[in-house]
Amino acid sequence: MSYLFICYKRCSTCAKAKKFLEENNIDYKFREITEENPTAKELALWIEKSALPIKRFFNTSGKIYREQNLKDKLPTMSDSEKIDLLATDGMLVKRPLLIKDDKVLVGFKEKEYKELV
Repeated sequence: MSYLFICYKRCSTCAKAKKFLEENNIDYKFREITEENPTAKELALWIEKSALPIKRFFNTSGKIYREQNLKDKLPTMSDSEKIDLLATDGMLVKRPLLIKDDKVLVGFKEKEYKELV
């Protein structure tokens, strides 16, 4: 089974991750986050598998995050409310996401990706 690679095609970080995958012959299925946003069910599963805090899945430098003042709202929200919010708009989700089995990478850190090769 190949990796599921979720990204935004106009994101420079996603482009770097995609280039890394291709240069290292890593098989992946591409999914455009603005066309097929992760569902709440998918996000809950990935958050659990990653063992990362939910906040790591938020695109904290994004326009929507700032406009909705989520920095102040997130601490008072339940985990399920945060996941439901992430599922409303792909631009709220930190990208790229790279998923396979129990491995979930959020964002692009070359060191993490190299551990896959």
